[in-house]
Formats: sequence, structure tokens, C-alpha cells
Amino acid sequence: MISAPQVLVIGIGNAYAGDDAVGRIVARRMTALSGGNLRVVEESGEGAALIELWRGAEVAIVIDAVRSGGAPGTIHRFDTAVQPIPGKFFHHSTHAFSLAEAIELARALNQLPNKLVVYGIEGKNFQSGADLSMEVEAAVDEVVGRIREEAE
Repeated sequence: MISAPQVLVIGIGNAYAGDDAVGRIVARRMTALSGGNLRVVEESGEGAALIELWRGAEVAIVIDAVRSGGAPGTIHRFDTAVQPIPGKFFHHSTHAFSLAEAIELARALNQLPNKLVVYGIEGKNFQSGADLSMEVEAAVDEVVGRIREEAE
């Protein structure tokens, strides 16, 4: 019997900046539901740390907030084997380099997992101390469900 590969789920963002926390919130919900082949971690989103974290992973799923001009709560899914991550989605990063840049650097260094999927949830409010907006909160359960399906 062939076992399913371990799936690394990385929720990134700032837990104290409104909708920027959505990746971490999804990760926390995945932790509560996880078992078997899931490894769930929260990360700030700093590019070098992400590359190190997914090094050697066969399958990784990353969740982060985005600001691309779409409607708040819109869920974007990117498969890095099929397409590069559009820089406009993750260009508001507060990190040394963004998620999109980390992915492209890892691609150039041949350090991407065999499968790397990114879920970007369109944010609305990134103010310090704010809670998730209603639109983003509504997207959390949808993304959790999609990740559970992909992990099976």
C-alpha cells in the first residue's frame, strides 16, 4: 500500500494586522482538523524562512492575504508548477522579499517542492489591531475545505 505524501501547510501573515492574519487563521483551523499526513506551521512570511521551511517537502500549500484589487474575500489559487505567482498579488509584503519572490528564487535554485500551491485571500482591512473583515472570515472555511481536499 502506497501512503500519501506528507503535506506541509504554511499559514503566513501578521496576527495583529487585520486581514493579514488570514493565513495564520487558516493554519490554526487546519491544525485543529489535522492528522495523518498534514504538518501545519505558522510563519511570518519572510522569504528566506519560507524557502528553508519547504526545503525537501514533496507537497506544500501556502496561505496568505493578498491585495490585488479584487473583491475582499476572493480566493485565488496558484499552482507553481503551472504558472508563476503574479507579483501584483503579494507586492505589499512587509518582509525583505515577498512570497512571490521567494517562490521564484526557490524555482531558480531548484528548491521548490514537487507541488507548491498558494492560496491568496483578498484582504480588505490591514490596520493594526483589527479583526478579520467579514468577507475574509467567510473565505476561511472555504479555503480550509479546499486544502483538506487537496491533501487527500
